[in-house]
Amino acid sequence: MTQFESRNITMMMDLYEMTMAYGYFKENDTEKKVAFDVFYRKNPDGGGFSIFAGLEQVIEYLENMHFDDVDVEYFRSLNLFDEAFLTYLKNFRFHGDVYAFEEGTIMYPNEPVVTVVAPLIEAQLVETAILAQINHQSLIATKARRIVKAAAGRGVSDFGARRAHNMDAAIYGARASYIGGVNGTATVSAGQMFGIPVGGTHAHSWVMEHSDELTAFRSYAKVFPNNCTLLVDTYDVLKSGVPNAIKVFQEMKDAGIPLTRYGIRLDSGDLAYLSRKARKMLDKAGFTDAKIVVSNSLDEYTITSILSQGGCIDSFGVGERMITAKTDPVFGAVYKICAVEENGKFAPRIKVSETVEKITNPGLKSVYRVYDEEGHAVADLITGFDEKVDFSTPYRYVDPEKPWKNRSYENCTAKPLLHKVIEGGKRLTKTKTLQELQAYVKKQLDNEIWEEEQRFENPHKHYIDMSPDYYEMKMSMLHNIRTV
Repeated sequence: MTQFESRNITMMMDLYEMTMAYGYFKENDTEKKVAFDVFYRKNPDGGGFSIFAGLEQVIEYLENMHFDDVDVEYFRSLNLFDEAFLTYLKNFRFHGDVYAFEEGTIMYPNEPVVTVVAPLIEAQLVETAILAQINHQSLIATKARRIVKAAAGRGVSDFGARRAHNMDAAIYGARASYIGGVNGTATVSAGQMFGIPVGGTHAHSWVMEHSDELTAFRSYAKVFPNNCTLLVDTYDVLKSGVPNAIKVFQEMKDAGIPLTRYGIRLDSGDLAYLSRKARKMLDKAGFTDAKIVVSNSLDEYTITSILSQGGCIDSFGVGERMITAKTDPVFGAVYKICAVEENGKFAPRIKVSETVEKITNPGLKSVYRVYDEEGHAVADLITGFDEKVDFSTPYRYVDPEKPWKNRSYENCTAKPLLHKVIEGGKRLTKTKTLQELQAYVKKQLDNEIWEEEQRFENPHKHYIDMSPDYYEMKMSMLHNIRTV
């Protein structure tokens, strides 16, 4: 077997993409351009929205696509492709254009969040890698946001690396979690790569390695006097853990050591009950500013329950249920062809299914977010790519679920959501920091997106409307297919 020193992420594809590319190559379709849309069909956990994440990694992937000699040799070993095609792969680069939502944009089902316009082979080969990044990071960012909302202003940190599906899932899951609103991560490589604040104290093994709990706490406080959060549930939270922590805090105070960042962590048991009891004990001892951090299989539902029971908690460490989005672990974005270049123009294509939700929106499109006078997002509007949208007067639109109703936007404004981010294979946009992306998500949810859409249970459904011309085009294509 051929050995290689490092992986080439370009090879992260399904084989059928390469077999189709070879078919197109044999048919001399290397230059014909097509358009593919990335969209998804439902929000995870029955939510009212999702968060678009992973675009930065998609751009990096497309800019750096290439096949090394070892990759070409691997394809040769499959005995599926001729030498002319393998030579084509040696010189392969992505030369297409990409339109996308800004990373961090609140998004909804059945609207294109990425559109790839490229030569047919190039557009086909990128499918798996694009979907892998967007499906994963959008899922985790959306889950993280739900958990942050449940925490109601308390800190949330990503503790998920050891339960992630692999190392990449841990690193990019931490990135997505931060976009979704968490304060930091325990994953060092994610902190190094993306500038995410990192945090961590000690495990039960620290306590168990020492001769007794009090000695373990004293030793840790000596090493980290300015970051002293003690794990108090190794043996007995209320009878030994919290009392020993209080004893150490008092010793530090008596020694003149400033108590800046300090507190306790609970990782098991009835977190609502134990945190209430621990808070009383800490306050009675005079340590009213000591923080209580909890962890242990938390998500938005358990956090909501703990807080509703009066849990006295300052921050949450959330692991497996966020990093794997355990309650609904598949995002389900798809990559579908929507247009093919014919005689210098893009002709729309549509996929038809007996399952109504799987009928695609054809053609090159624009997507607008429509706002009322107070700046609330009332709907998203899909139009043809070159359609002019004028909101200076009432704008008639079609609700595709109730097309018989005559409806208009009045006193509204709109902004386009799809922007060209790659042209001719080269990036057009600058990289944003995760802090900027996180702030962008928060701004939308605080100021633009209806609170009713942010409910965990029975959220308001965001409207995805169509321009009359676009809707008629789609219906005409469906009618013609039925006729055939």
